[in-house]
Amino acid sequence: MDLRNINWCLELLFLKILQKFFCVKFSPDGKFIAAGCGDGAIRVFNSQNGALAYNLQGGSNVALPTTAIRFRPVTVTTRTKNVFIASNAAGAVQHWHMTSGKCLHSLEDEGNQVYAMDYNSEGSKFVTAGKDTAIRVYDEATKSLLLTMKGGSGYSIKSAPGHSNRIFSCKVLADEENLILSGGWDNTVQLWDIRIGYAVRSIFGPHICGDSLDIVGKEVLTGSWRPDKQLELWDFESGNKVADIPWSASPSASSPSCMLYAAQFSKEGQAQFIAAGGSGANEAKVFDHSRGNAVVGTVTGLARGVFALDFAPDCAKIAIAGGDASIRILDIVNRE
Repeated sequence: MDLRNINWCLELLFLKILQKFFCVKFSPDGKFIAAGCGDGAIRVFNSQNGALAYNLQGGSNVALPTTAIRFRPVTVTTRTKNVFIASNAAGAVQHWHMTSGKCLHSLEDEGNQVYAMDYNSEGSKFVTAGKDTAIRVYDEATKSLLLTMKGGSGYSIKSAPGHSNRIFSCKVLADEENLILSGGWDNTVQLWDIRIGYAVRSIFGPHICGDSLDIVGKEVLTGSWRPDKQLELWDFESGNKVADIPWSASPSASSPSCMLYAAQFSKEGQAQFIAAGGSGANEAKVFDHSRGNAVVGTVTGLARGVFALDFAPDCAKIAIAGGDASIRILDIVNRE
């Protein structure tokens, strides 16, 4: 691990199993990390010491990967806490109660592969997306399908609204829950409005191949699986690019580029930090967005790519996971 900023330090807790990790998510209280594995397993770890806390679903050498996990938001009306949804490449979406280990509900999108999910801030609706290019909106209480949005043709900047290839990330806007952002293989980020049932505008450019789309306020973050201009910031209102965040201050032609699978703003509400990671160079970085995107630290020298990462709700930790069958839990410590 290479530290780049003397005012901040990343301290490492390392744990390893025998399967690749495709997704990781902190629980709302930050005490646990739920992880989806390449063998379909769902495991929950203690974020303080890395111990396995709950083994919710065993893996199999014939199972497809668990692709996404989202905890249901905890609100004043929440009756049952510690609930999350998990999707897999077989098209299933399951509701799990973490502490009891029970699968509360399961639905299957037959013929589809689900790669991305999100809740609205109240936890009353959840959204899924994947191989078939559709955005589906479900009612959390009844688990019934409310709306399917789909459309689009071609790959050019003049493409019709909607996606024309697989969707790998989706985000329900926190301050406008009728709006959903999504991104995927077709080099676009689409903005969907559930009130009218289709995409209303798009951003052309980002090549999204994982959970690498985020928004805080009016700033959109994208991480692209490509060797250059992979980390970008966009203005939500205009769709114009605000900035490229350079991955390396001095790129070398002899060194592999890092092509991004994961990118995220920190969750304290001010987007103080940005984290991203991927393959090629097989590394992850944390940037201080409040200080001109200065690099806080780098996790490098990994044997395989970074597929997923997640900030803790209080921004005190970050979890980084991927193809080397490891989760690295790092403390972000203020040294000032």
